Amino acid sequence: MNFLAHIYLSFDNPEITLGNFFADHIRANKYKHLPNTVQKGILLHREIDTFTDSHAIPKISSKRLHKNYSHYSRVIVDIFYDHFLAKNWKNYSKTPLDSYVESFYDLLEDNFDILPLGTQRMMPYMIADNWLYNYSNLTGISRVLDGMNRRTKNKSKMNFAILDLEEHYSDFETEFTSFFEELITFSKHKYNSLCEN
Repeated sequence: MNFLAHIYLSFDNPEITLGNFFADHIRANKYKHLPNTVQKGILLHREIDTFTDSHAIPKISSKRLHKNYSHYSRVIVDIFYDHFLAKNWKNYSKTPLDSYVESFYDLLEDNFDILPLGTQRMMPYMIADNWLYNYSNLTGISRVLDGMNRRTKNKSKMNFAILDLEEHYSDFETEFTSFFEELITFSKHKYNSLCEN
């Protein structure tokens, strides 16, 4: 799953949210210096990724893209699923999306010193272009895909995936909705287990 989903699946716990958000910038067990609850957020992130990677529904979404994007198809699905979470945000949260993401940006700024270097470098761009809110529209997703393609030095051709999203929009949305209900249940269970320890 991509950024917005990991933030949402932290269940409004600020320290869990931080770890769950920046876990991809942490290698192996290089997190022991962080506050205990932030460490739990990193572990939750990894559990979510393992569940997602092994689940049949995201594999169906990914297979639809594999011919054109090869191993990048899973990354693209993560981005598509964040779009559907943002677009259908009212189904998942009582807090409006714009308020929710502003609170998250405040959380990042308040905890800048403990963020990994990669997250510190990315953060100003994320906030300036309001990535999380703009996941809710196709223009925002197109910009994300363009940026990801540039990061692969145009090898991935991910910028063209917006056309696949438009062509198979209802299929991707149905798959996201079915999968995300299961992911919420799984993540809540893992969250409760981690917080009990």
